[in-house]
Amino acid sequence: MMPFSDTIWDECETWPRERLEAFQLTALRTQLARVGQNSDYYREVFKQAGFDPAELKTLDDIRRLPFTYKTDYVKGLEAKPPFGSFAAVDPVDAVRVHFSSGTTGKPTPVLWTNADIERWAHLYARYLYAQGVRKNDVFQCMFNYAWFVGGLGFTLAAQKVGAIVIPSSSGDTERQVETIFEYGTTYVVGTPSFMAHIAETAQKMGRDLAKSKVKTVAVGGEPGAGVPGTRERIERLWGAKMVDCYGALEFQPIAFETTAQNGPTLAEDFVYAEVLHPDTHEPVSDGERGVLILTHLDKQACPLVRWWTGDVVVKDSRPAADGRTHARLPGGVLGRADDMLIIRGVNLFPSAVENIVRAMPQFTNEYVLVIDDSLKDSNTGFLTGVKLRVELADGSDSETQAQQLAAVLRDRLQVRFHVEVLTPGTLPRTVHKAKRVIYE
Repeated sequence: MMPFSDTIWDECETWPRERLEAFQLTALRTQLARVGQNSDYYREVFKQAGFDPAELKTLDDIRRLPFTYKTDYVKGLEAKPPFGSFAAVDPVDAVRVHFSSGTTGKPTPVLWTNADIERWAHLYARYLYAQGVRKNDVFQCMFNYAWFVGGLGFTLAAQKVGAIVIPSSSGDTERQVETIFEYGTTYVVGTPSFMAHIAETAQKMGRDLAKSKVKTVAVGGEPGAGVPGTRERIERLWGAKMVDCYGALEFQPIAFETTAQNGPTLAEDFVYAEVLHPDTHEPVSDGERGVLILTHLDKQACPLVRWWTGDVVVKDSRPAADGRTHARLPGGVLGRADDMLIIRGVNLFPSAVENIVRAMPQFTNEYVLVIDDSLKDSNTGFLTGVKLRVELADGSDSETQAQQLAAVLRDRLQVRFHVEVLTPGTLPRTVHKAKRVIYE
């Protein structure tokens, strides 16, 4: 397609709020009717809630439905393996499956149809265009391509815009630096921690990235882009503008920042977004912190309804100065409403650690994850690992058991653990909602 203007890819980015909400309501009716008919999971949810999509009169009516949590999705996979009861298409009509990078157990699959992939590529292209990518750019994608979702989405989008793509993936940092200078890379994308690592590597090589042709450093996959100190440092080292790209396996994309750097802009023609108080679950006003809840408006293969992201955000629905009218998330993701940690791009849930520790009889049931400054990269502030305190249940050697447990955790969860083995009874006991993550 031809871009709508010199700066805007799709006319829908400029729709007035009234037109956008009318579009969302129509799309929701169609989507929910299809989901209720074709998804085994949501057919039962709608039945239990007494919900008929035809009775959806306002956007607020969707609040009659319960939230969908990641645990629900995992249970759906167990109920109907391998692709789960959430699927709204026959798997033979899907053309791709991507997997989570998380640690809630084995990797979580999400199906995609051809229509889903084309929609994904179009939305990413729209955001890249908003970040200044054009036909004459050289686009170096440093997201991982193996199993996960980030690398391919950016590659498809950059090709759609017309840029030359270098699918360099993550790793091989010295070659990344040499490629940037040799081929005149103008746009790079990866995790914030990897962008910082590339900058450090360049310094050790005697290369000044600020003298390269890179004009935009796009980051995603972990926190950091919305942290002023991190943004300032990466922009200084690279001599380029940094933009925040927010997405998840289940929702590709959610919101990307534009060149205005005024917070990621939601794709409100693709998702219906609610921002709710984490405890009361009531809507919060623009400018107030709340948990982001998302519903697909046109996802075909694995649509989700009222997905609890767990991400704490602030929404600003006012039109932006550049003419875009979709709501923005100033500061990006501000935190988590649960205990999930992100370590080098890997989502770590305490429950994943619990499953491993409690399966090993040499340890008691108690454990605690500890976060302190010693685990953070001194330059970026990103977590590089996590401390784990456990109790030894038998009389075996604590040092040996610590090493063995650390090795198992690293192998299963792809995260580096510093294991401290304590004597039985050292850790506090609780009878309700034990606190598994502490900050020291």
